[in-house]
Amino acid sequence: MRLTATAHEVLAAATGPGDIAVDATAGNGHDTVFLARQVGNTGHVYSFDIQSQALAATASRLAAAGTGAGQRVTLINACHSRMSEEIPIHLQGKIACVMFNLGYLPGGAHSVTTTATTSVQAIGQALDMLRPGGVLSVLGYTGHSGGQAEVDAIEQQISGSAAAIADWQEFPAAQSRPAKRAAAMPRLFIAHRRG
Repeated sequence: MRLTATAHEVLAAATGPGDIAVDATAGNGHDTVFLARQVGNTGHVYSFDIQSQALAATASRLAAAGTGAGQRVTLINACHSRMSEEIPIHLQGKIACVMFNLGYLPGGAHSVTTTATTSVQAIGQALDMLRPGGVLSVLGYTGHSGGQAEVDAIEQQISGSAAAIADWQEFPAAQSRPAKRAAAMPRLFIAHRRG
């Protein structure tokens, strides 16, 4: 199973109609559409990206998905490290799930990537915003410049957050690639907020 499918499976069990969810890295909109379907007509999704190209792709994907998904999504052209500034204060501590799919925009410039500094800041904010029992999903890629440092920093942050996290698990990528590429494989971290 692909790691994105694993993340979706875990988050589907933790997110439902009426919930508030966050896609911290909108990208091409796949996760935003997934979350919009999960929260239904009475929930809401906040979707972040620093690239207007990504938000345009996400808006198009939401429109194509139908079911009014775009009406329950707020697209935010800002770094995910500004999450606590952009999400209304009355919703903080009530978020069902936060998803991160780090790296670069597929089909975009590989020179524009998430970074260890901003991702660690954003994950810290996300943990504070989750409701008790809420779920954090972080998919990190190590094959691009700065990717390994970012994943290492995230692993250290999550494993050191015992006061906020009830439990966490790492899902390794399927070992279908040659061994010489194994070091560049993606890593998925799932954490449940202590409640």
